[in-house]
Amino acid sequence: MALFTREGKIDLIVFTAVIALLSIGLIMVYSASSVMGINDFRDPHYYVRRQTMWAVIGLLLMFAAANVDYHVYQYLALPGLLAAVALLALVLVIGEDISGAKRWIDLGIINLQPSEVAKLAMVNYTAVYIATKRERIRRFFTGLLPLLVILGIQCALIIKEPDFGTAVTLAFTVVIVLFAGGAHLGQLSALGCLTIPGVYYLIKFEPYRIKRWMAFLDPWADPTGAGWNVIQSLTAIGSGGFFGLGLGNSRQKFSYLPEHHTDFIFAILCEELGFIGGVLVLLLFFVIAWRGLRIALNAPDLFGSLLAIGLTATIGFQALLNIGVVTGSLPVTGITLPFISYGGSSLLISLASVGVLLNISRQNRS
Repeated sequence: MALFTREGKIDLIVFTAVIALLSIGLIMVYSASSVMGINDFRDPHYYVRRQTMWAVIGLLLMFAAANVDYHVYQYLALPGLLAAVALLALVLVIGEDISGAKRWIDLGIINLQPSEVAKLAMVNYTAVYIATKRERIRRFFTGLLPLLVILGIQCALIIKEPDFGTAVTLAFTVVIVLFAGGAHLGQLSALGCLTIPGVYYLIKFEPYRIKRWMAFLDPWADPTGAGWNVIQSLTAIGSGGFFGLGLGNSRQKFSYLPEHHTDFIFAILCEELGFIGGVLVLLLFFVIAWRGLRIALNAPDLFGSLLAIGLTATIGFQALLNIGVVTGSLPVTGITLPFISYGGSSLLISLASVGVLLNISRQNRS
C-alpha cells in the first residue's frame, strides 16, 4: 500500500463546490462580524482574519489528505477513537465555559472543539469496524451492540457539555453508515424507537430544551425570550426577499440576531443575498451530497465506500440541521453551517474530511 497516491484525479465537482462554499463563507463572516469586531476589538477585520487563517490551514489539510492513501486511516481507527473519547471527557473538566456550555479547550490560537474531532474519529472507526466484521454486523450482541455502546458513550459525553445538536448529528451519521454496511434494518428501527423515551426525557426535564421546543412550536408565545432567535432569524430571511438587501446591508447583525456569525449566519446570508443566495448555498451542499454518494458507490473497497458515506452524511446532515434551525423548521440547537459559519474546529475538520473524500475519489473504479 502506497502512502501517497499519485494516480487518478480528484473529483473536481466536489472540490469546486467546497471552494465556492468556503469563499461565500469568508465573505459572509466578514459581513456578519464586522460590526461585532468593531465593538469587541475595534477591528472590523478581526473575525474574518482569524477565519481566513483557519481556512488556509484547512486547505493545506485538505490537500494533504487528498494525497494520503485513505487506507492508512484503518490503522488510526482505534487510537483516534480513544483520543476523541479522552478529549470529550477532558473538555468537561478543563473546558472553557461559554454561555453555560463547556465545548471548547483553549489552545491559545484556537479553541479546540472535541466533538468535531469525535465525529471524524467515529465515522472512521465505524467504517473500519464494519469492513473487518461484516459477517457479524447483522448479529445484535456480537456485532451491532459493541458499536452502539461506544456511540452511546460519546453521545452521553457530548450531551453533558451540553451539545444536543452535535450528538444527534453523530448518532444519525453512524446509523447511516450502519445501514449502508448491512446492519439489520429491523434492529436499527427497534433501537430508534427505544431512543424516543430518552430523547423525551432530555427535552422534558431540561428547562432550556423544553423552552426551545415550545419556541419551535410557537415562537411568538415568548417573543422576547425563547422565541427571540427564531423570530429574528425569520425576520432576516424575510427581509431579504428574492434579491436581498445587498452585501453588507444586513440590519439584523446590529445586535438583533444572536450568533449571527456562527449558528445563524445563513439568516444573514439570506437577508443580504436573498432567496437566490440561499438557494445557491443549498445547491452547493446538494452537489457535495450527490457526488459524495457517487464516490462511495465507486470506491474500490467496502472501507472506502463506508468512509465516503459517513463523511458525506456528516457534512450533509449538519448543513440540513443548521438550515432547519435557522428557518424555524427545527428546534434551536447550537450547530454550525459547514464551510460558512465562523469557527476554527468546524472548518478544519470539515476541510480535512473533504480531503479524505477526494482521496477516495482518486481511487474510484470509474
